[in-house]
Amino acid sequence: MAIKPSLFFVFLIFFTYYFTEVSSLVEFTNVQCESLDKDFALFEYCFLKSVNRSYKYVSLKVKLLKLPVTKVKVNFALYKRVNGYLPFLYNITLDACRYLKSPHHHPIALYFHNWFKDYSNINHTCPYNHDLVLDKMSYHSINTKVTKILPFPEGNYLLEVHWIAYDIARAVTKFYWSLT
Repeated sequence: MAIKPSLFFVFLIFFTYYFTEVSSLVEFTNVQCESLDKDFALFEYCFLKSVNRSYKYVSLKVKLLKLPVTKVKVNFALYKRVNGYLPFLYNITLDACRYLKSPHHHPIALYFHNWFKDYSNINHTCPYNHDLVLDKMSYHSINTKVTKILPFPEGNYLLEVHWIAYDIARAVTKFYWSLT
């Protein structure tokens, strides 16, 4: 009689360990925006809003002061925190105007573009003759892309985006997030 309960518990522990799905969670921890050329672009706002314990979102708006903008490059660099933030996997620069004309030619750039496309007005090709807005991008939208499509190890990360217009660095945005 004592054997049946112990086999039951071994069976229960086995199934609990091997067949439960472990889900990861992306959570924004901070966002920073810096205009490097205040004659070219100014951030009207840049913030991380915590609505409640389970819902946070990022919003930012940059006012372009010299319109239209016809030549833009974007540098995406991903860092992982290990005794400071160290380069991790990606550091790519792409011609944004050319990329937006045919986005499927660069799979990594397409991956990062998909993070932002539903929440921003940066979804058409050059020239840009209006303010750029990223509105209420929640971590829920990124969670599946980071944990299911392209899995990352747990830790703290930084996605640093350098905005380069006419071959001059104009702004930097930094998205800090953790994966648990």
